[in-house]
Amino acid sequence: MRRNRLLLALLIVAVLCSAGIALYLNERNTRQQPRELALPAVSDWIELDVTSQEIDPGTGDFTLYVVALPHGGLAEQPDSAAFSRPAVITVQAATRTELRAAAGEAVTPQALPATFYAGTVTDYPFDRHRFALSLAASDGAGSVPVGVVFVDADPFFVVHPTSTPEASGATVLKGAVTRARSTFILAWFMIAAMWALALAVLAGAEVLYRGRQGMVWPSLGWMAATLFALIGMRNAAPGSPPIGSVIDYLAFFWAEGIIAACLAFTVVAGTRVEHRKRAEAAAGAEGAADSGPR
Repeated sequence: MRRNRLLLALLIVAVLCSAGIALYLNERNTRQQPRELALPAVSDWIELDVTSQEIDPGTGDFTLYVVALPHGGLAEQPDSAAFSRPAVITVQAATRTELRAAAGEAVTPQALPATFYAGTVTDYPFDRHRFALSLAASDGAGSVPVGVVFVDADPFFVVHPTSTPEASGATVLKGAVTRARSTFILAWFMIAAMWALALAVLAGAEVLYRGRQGMVWPSLGWMAATLFALIGMRNAAPGSPPIGSVIDYLAFFWAEGIIAACLAFTVVAGTRVEHRKRAEAAAGAEGAADSGPR
């Protein structure tokens, strides 16, 4: 019987580890992968490799790292980053930025600031943020079609981009930003752990009260330690969500309130029991003294 339980435990551990590895491999293979968005069908066009970095929902800012690559007659040589003629790439994000290349030169890659126009960070971990920016290019003869290859490089977020070409040759890049799957998993674990600890303290307080055990100092120390340990757990949430987020109203505030109430109630009940025990002991001692030899 014991051997069967051991084998079952080993099987459960193996299944959980296998599921974890599968989830990791799936996220690794789907994150930080280049995504081609509405590439032009013409031969002469400019590829813009856009990478999102340093996403900060608290300030509503993030960084786009832009690399421009010419194609067709715009390239000085096949598969070359140098332009055959002068070109200007205009990025309209938080600010208007122009990337320029002279004939025979490549465009210097730049990190450009961008902002979200929608999203509430206190919705953590379910917050969803949106951005939009315009990408356009031109040479001496006029506008040049633009194609976008997008990569999200921030490990804490997932970007869902879309690209819409315009008649002028420019491209409007839009995207929705959500928390990464690993952040969701950890946030839900923290919510479940907070409730489990709070209910464990509540069960312990109920046992102490019904057992009339008085001041059990190890139990009180455990309750107080749990009260402060949850604060550290909350502050360790990935992404540093602000106080008052969904995770707080789902678990943290309730868990802290339950534990604090249980600790205070247990101390009050234990104090009454201790006082009663002392009174009974004093009365017994007094009665023993009165019944002794005179």
